[in-house]
Amino acid sequence: MFSVGDMVVHPMHGAGVIDSIVNEKIGGAAQDYYVFKMLVGGLLLKIPTANSDVIGLRPVSDRKTVEDMLNALPTMETDNNTNWNKRYRENLQRLKSGDLYELARVIKSLTRRDKERGLSTGERKMLHNAKQILISEIVLTGVGNYEQVEQRLDGAMEG
Repeated sequence: MFSVGDMVVHPMHGAGVIDSIVNEKIGGAAQDYYVFKMLVGGLLLKIPTANSDVIGLRPVSDRKTVEDMLNALPTMETDNNTNWNKRYRENLQRLKSGDLYELARVIKSLTRRDKERGLSTGERKMLHNAKQILISEIVLTGVGNYEQVEQRLDGAMEG
């Protein structure tokens, strides 16, 4: 269970902070919700505390884990599946996993594909969202500000 002020990552929205915990009655049943304030855009989400594990809400990675991932990125293997539909579903599953390395792998794979052949609208949106999610988490670890982290990430993708 998280507490107010905890920095967490939602696998499909990015990093933020638990702003408050509220109890609301919806459909006749009272339930506790995390009020999650996202770092990028300031969006507020209400996430049922009982479902936070299923959703994949997790603590922000520590700085060493992030540095290790950034250092591993240039040599990270990526999939080159030519079937658009299958590739999209696999990448979506990786994003939903909430795993930092899987998120980085999706970004690297889509970035490489964009340079080689271009991306569909759906994949371009997925790449943009995945980068936002990853950068928001890295910023919270104190590695740098948004622009610095984005430049470092783009540089690591070149490998």
